[in-house]
Amino acid sequence: MQHNGAGETPNGEPPPLSFSAAAPLQMATSRVRRFAQEGRTVPPQPRVMVVFSAASDTEKQGDAMSGADTGEEEYRKPAIPVPNLNLGKSLRTLDAPEEFPEVIPLNVGGTYFTTRLSTLQRYEDTMLAAMFSGRHHIPRDAEGRYFIDRDGAYFGDILNFLREGELPQRDRVRAVHREAQYYAIGPLLESLEDTQPLTGEKVRQAFLDLLPYYKENLERIVEIAKLRAMQRKARFAKLKICVYKEEMPITPYERPLFNSLRFERSESEAKLFEHHCEVDVSFGPWEAVADVYDLLHCIVSDLAERGISADQQCIGVCDKHLINHYYCKRPIYEFKITWW
Repeated sequence: MQHNGAGETPNGEPPPLSFSAAAPLQMATSRVRRFAQEGRTVPPQPRVMVVFSAASDTEKQGDAMSGADTGEEEYRKPAIPVPNLNLGKSLRTLDAPEEFPEVIPLNVGGTYFTTRLSTLQRYEDTMLAAMFSGRHHIPRDAEGRYFIDRDGAYFGDILNFLREGELPQRDRVRAVHREAQYYAIGPLLESLEDTQPLTGEKVRQAFLDLLPYYKENLERIVEIAKLRAMQRKARFAKLKICVYKEEMPITPYERPLFNSLRFERSESEAKLFEHHCEVDVSFGPWEAVADVYDLLHCIVSDLAERGISADQQCIGVCDKHLINHYYCKRPIYEFKITWW
């Protein structure tokens, strides 16, 4: 069968246009030119529209092309509609500081407060001033109050200090001090640390810093007492604890027999006096005015702070033979830990 032209079919009709993925518009244009040179009527050409969608670049080119009939044009729409967003305006809205009313309603852990914005912003380097600076998002409850996820029992004391510098009562000082640490209110922390009982606590801690093992020994007392009571199925447990201030292997009654409170010993001689008393826990020695009874008071009070009842009494001295006529005179105390 003979073809009339390179692009004709046997019935004389031009073949349907085909589009390749490389250059569909250029091929259609060259075919129209060839028909014009041969004097033939150019058949109606399909109109081509490229549709942009959110699909990836690996999709086939044919999915982005669409043809139209002579009567009615059909257009393919993107699978996912893309809204017309003004990104610049959106970013400016997020970066813009939030504006607060002059009177601030607060919900602190379920307790309601109302105060002025200037009160919360009184000290710049505090957590509350940063929260209400407009730079941070603060959640609100169902009634529109600004919510702070913290126990509100002592937040009133915080506000009273911010309003007029008022300090809490003595029995609330420790708890308010913890809240002031959380909100990073430096002036309140300084004021509380200069009042009782925190001032006394600073003095006491200066003494306990001479015993770096103090907290570890305190934990050891609790663990031994708990284990011993559970093993014996008893209500209480007894421990032997050695508390001594000096290493001198003499009793206080023997000190007048010596010219000084300390022995002058060489390192080799000092090793002869090193030993461990047969006790559960041992405290000492230390160099300070505070004596053994002061440390015993610290141990009992710190255990009571944890809800543990402890009684103590001296039951004698170690009396372990060291060298020659020297014996260990470290005092031994019996601690009774009651659990219920």
